[in-house]
Amino acid sequence: QAAELDDHVPYVPGAAETPPSWAGFFDGYDDTEAASGHRLAEALVARFAKVPDVTAEGTRPDTHEVLVTHAYPIAWLVRHALDAPPSRWLGLNSANTALTVIEYRDGLPPTIVMFNDMSHLPPGLRWTGFPKGARP
Repeated sequence: QAAELDDHVPYVPGAAETPPSWAGFFDGYDDTEAASGHRLAEALVARFAKVPDVTAEGTRPDTHEVLVTHAYPIAWLVRHALDAPPSRWLGLNSANTALTVIEYRDGLPPTIVMFNDMSHLPPGLRWTGFPKGARP
């Protein structure tokens, strides 16, 4: 378990950054709650969105970490990997049990290998968590 993986709003955008369809979503978020969510989001990036450390032998091990989390932390990690503005996590939706793979390599920007992949699920279970109108 990792506190950074708990479901949280990673960034509450200001009014100028908020798309009209999201405006009411942030009603009731006070400054304390918004700051707490953003601290968790930054801790998520610091802990998991990085190239593995060099070992005592001077090599970088191949590391594969599986993070089981929620749509908002995934959106925050994808936004970070793309070096997009903080408010861009909005609208990066993930289906329930979808897989996202981000690769971190020394000297290169992160690579989104796969986003929101549901091919491991039978068709009837794909796109759960999305409204019917948004499903293909």
